[in-house]
Amino acid sequence: MREFRPGASALVAAGLLLLLTACGSGQDRAEPHGATSEESAPAEESTALDDGGTGVNPVVDGDFPDPDLLEVNGTYYAYATNGNNNNVRIARSTDLTTWESLPDGLPRLPSFVIPGKTWAPEVTQIEPGRFVMYYTATNFSPTFQCIGVAVANSPEGPFEPVGEAMLICPPEEGGAIDASTFTDDDGTRYLLWKNDGNCCGLDTWLQMTPLSPDGTAIAGDTVRLVQQDLEWEGNLVEAPTLVKREGAYVLLYSAGDYGGGGYTTGYATASALTGPYTKSPEPLLSTAMTDDRYIGPGGQDVVVGPDGQDHLVFHSWYSSLGYRGMNVLPLRWEDGTPSVALD
Repeated sequence: MREFRPGASALVAAGLLLLLTACGSGQDRAEPHGATSEESAPAEESTALDDGGTGVNPVVDGDFPDPDLLEVNGTYYAYATNGNNNNVRIARSTDLTTWESLPDGLPRLPSFVIPGKTWAPEVTQIEPGRFVMYYTATNFSPTFQCIGVAVANSPEGPFEPVGEAMLICPPEEGGAIDASTFTDDDGTRYLLWKNDGNCCGLDTWLQMTPLSPDGTAIAGDTVRLVQQDLEWEGNLVEAPTLVKREGAYVLLYSAGDYGGGGYTTGYATASALTGPYTKSPEPLLSTAMTDDRYIGPGGQDVVVGPDGQDHLVFHSWYSSLGYRGMNVLPLRWEDGTPSVALD
């Protein structure tokens, strides 16, 4: 078992320099989230998960950006952007509080991607013993960030790339990033994603595409859901997460520049899967809303905890923007409208 350990300050500084000089969210995302080689630190030990995060977070106190969570038979798996010489980082927990690291989830990359730029993974279980990962990587030709697919017979991997090309890669829209999945009541599975338009002076849209039953192919037309149009969103929306609660479809997303305190989590709701979606005019979670407790909260996911209640999982900056740790907070609902328990 490998424990999360703090990295050397020089490596943290180098990782931060890469982040600040790279083309990132809100700018020109040619580099991945969290491109750093630092070691991750141990999670703070606690059993009081539902406390608003005052004594628990960050549950992974080390660089673990863009977390995606999957629960399998009472064990939670968290997947995160590349780092520590891993293409996809994986951690495992039974309580959402104490985590242990696992080996690289995607140790072999396909020949059509540029190594070192693999991030924002999403893993879904198709059936027992069948897991599919959707990952963002930089395509060789055309050279855009796009979404690939890989499969494994265990949530711990190793995942093996599928196909001879990216699953979704529209060059006319700036490529595609930030995959997530949603399964509707009829069993149809969808891939949500963002066109990376801010790389090229284009609008960004959160989009949804139906998947084949085995999850490795596109099975229908793409539908656009929302784009950036609120002042606090800056010039992009990204990282879509779709859930259905109390009869409403709720689309959570991140907005703004991921490299600082302006990164924010918002949401939109609809009565039908394909919309129209109505955005909340105010964020769900922002730096200011938490009195700077969570700097740049985003890259979110929703998971049902051991207590049977929803929790929002997200990253935020720590150590003076040195790394993005993973946090867990209770997520509450009222008539299909979410709120985050901060106290």
